Amino acid sequence: MLDAPQESLFPAQPQVISVAELNRLARNVLERELPLMWVAGEISNCKRYESGHCYFTLKDANAQVDCVIFRNKAQLLGWLPQDGMQVEVRACPTLYEARGKFQLTVETMRRSGLGALYEAFAKLKVKLEREGLFDAARRRLLPRFPRAIGIVTSPQAAALRDVLTTLRRRMPGLQAVVYPTPVQGGAAARSIAAAIGAASARAECDVLILCRGGGSIEDLWAFNEEIVARAIVASAIPVVTGIGHETDFTIADFAADFRAPTPTGAAEQVSPDRGDLARLLAQAAARLARSTVRGLEDRMQRLDYLSRRLTHPGERIERQLGELGHLARRLGACMRHGLDDHAWRARDLGQRLVAGAPDLAQLTVANAELARRLRHAGRHRVEIAATAVASAGAHLKHLSPQHVLDRGYSITETAAGAIVRDGSRLTIGEVLKIRFASGSAAAEVKNKADDGER
Repeated sequence: MLDAPQESLFPAQPQVISVAELNRLARNVLERELPLMWVAGEISNCKRYESGHCYFTLKDANAQVDCVIFRNKAQLLGWLPQDGMQVEVRACPTLYEARGKFQLTVETMRRSGLGALYEAFAKLKVKLEREGLFDAARRRLLPRFPRAIGIVTSPQAAALRDVLTTLRRRMPGLQAVVYPTPVQGGAAARSIAAAIGAASARAECDVLILCRGGGSIEDLWAFNEEIVARAIVASAIPVVTGIGHETDFTIADFAADFRAPTPTGAAEQVSPDRGDLARLLAQAAARLARSTVRGLEDRMQRLDYLSRRLTHPGERIERQLGELGHLARRLGACMRHGLDDHAWRARDLGQRLVAGAPDLAQLTVANAELARRLRHAGRHRVEIAATAVASAGAHLKHLSPQHVLDRGYSITETAAGAIVRDGSRLTIGEVLKIRFASGSAAAEVKNKADDGER
């Protein structure tokens, strides 16, 4: 007889997974346990492909890690990463599953030290904003037609050439005064503030341009200093900034009366365009010519109209005499008509007065008739009243108690004068008073009986 299989004596085999599943599990653990963080290091082996994705190694003295920043994130940097740069990357630790390689997926990147610069920038911006240096109500309007324009910048800066070229193209006769100052370096901020103060004190210009070309945040840092912002606010001359590129913002931009995206834009903002002015002048001249022609035509028409109205004095006098005769005839006719009307009204009133006079004889006869009727009515009323009084007396006599007594009845009263109506209320021996039609008598109750006893 064969023995049963002995598989139960061996332990169960563990679950077997593929390399891809292992890498996926490791990636999930990494991304779940390690959050998005900032990592500092030096760029090396930086490669940018045609797809726009950038691959590099981030290293320090003791270790290194591979990094990737994809095209949609790299386009937002505004600068190209290069080997040897010290940077800080904000990245998510992950695992590239296809090769089992640990790497950082970079979200954004900044040069080392920029974090502190950005922090200082934000703190100063909040401080000056709370003091009201950035209030829109404080900003002044720029002159439309300045006589002279001041430029605060470095004489060697390309921005100065751009500004002068733009001013020469737009308004060649406009005077430009350059206040030279370094725009980069440790002492640049004080020098810029001093140049702004000098331009304000000398009052040679109607508007001031503060400009320089583009650069990194370190290159533009002089325009983020508090001393420059306060100098701009204290300036008696309106200040226009044209610093860096359109995406560059500095503290000076917030403090200025107007911020232009570039130095060329600042020059265009403060200077009128002679081409536009020439077109406006041509349009104004055309309007003036049309208005002059219309005015002359209107006056010629008025002159023709007045010339038609102009007549010889003798003719005017003759016409006025004719009008005077006509008015005299109308006045005579009106007077005659008025007299006739008044005469007719007087005759009508006389007739109405005669017709309305009273007839005295008729009124006398009517008065006598009314007197007779009054006497007859008075006698009739007296007779009616007498008849009514007699009838009321008869009724009153019929209802009188004395009339009842005359018929043989009597009235019994108690000693107190109350009329006795119920014999049962009397008491034996009570004294009563009896009234007759003539006279009265006293009586004493000897006996009393109910209504049934007779």
